[in-house]
Amino acid sequence: MLNLTSFGNDAARPPLLIVHGLFGSARNWGAIARRLGEDRRVVAVDMRNHAGSAWTESHTYPDMAADLADVIEAQSVPMDVLGHSMGGKAAMQLALTRGNLVNRLVVADIAPVAYPHSDANEKLCQAMRSLDLVGLTSRMEADRRLKDAVPDDGTRAFLLQSLDLRADPPRWRLNLDLLESEMKTITGWPGTVGRFDGPVLFLSGSLSHYVGSDDRAAIKQLFPAAKMAKIPGAGHWLHADKPREFEAAVRTFLD
Repeated sequence: MLNLTSFGNDAARPPLLIVHGLFGSARNWGAIARRLGEDRRVVAVDMRNHAGSAWTESHTYPDMAADLADVIEAQSVPMDVLGHSMGGKAAMQLALTRGNLVNRLVVADIAPVAYPHSDANEKLCQAMRSLDLVGLTSRMEADRRLKDAVPDDGTRAFLLQSLDLRADPPRWRLNLDLLESEMKTITGWPGTVGRFDGPVLFLSGSLSHYVGSDDRAAIKQLFPAAKMAKIPGAGHWLHADKPREFEAAVRTFLD
């Protein structure tokens, strides 16, 4: 069972399910979820092996899609679904295999293809696991200790959102061992056969290389009604880089 955070309660529009990416959590989406929840019910999930959800023995896209299906079935009505990166792949898997549960789909900066950067993500797992947690009491000190292993300021700040400093001793709210062992599965794509004929928006950042022109054929084969859009000046974390523009694009599509 996934940990859920809910916003809004307006039943006039279809509810929205928000699915975060690798190393993320529902908390990362709080501001956008609250604003989108002004005129609909919004449910943001912590994916398995992340944040407040259960640690499991596997982390495949069929696993994650089944988790999302359970969430939607518990709501008793089909939902609009928004997924970013790993969450976008899980959302695509859900739409292709349980399309009756999905009204509209927003896929944020990811395509239904395999990516070659599993080694880089495995190194992030190793960097987090090697962080010295002894006597750690502040996020500033954690940032200093992690800087040599993760020099990019933005990546380091994002990862540290999953460090629980209130625990005694401090701990990562990520199943790092399992995520590292499953990384090639996470950066890959299961080759799911099927199609989803409903409305789909593939929304990417203009500075990101995750969704390119070479991916359009694969997208259209699985999602024939798909529309493509880019947010100027945004990278892979487009919802964090340009939150207002991202929110406006999602709201326009869902409305």
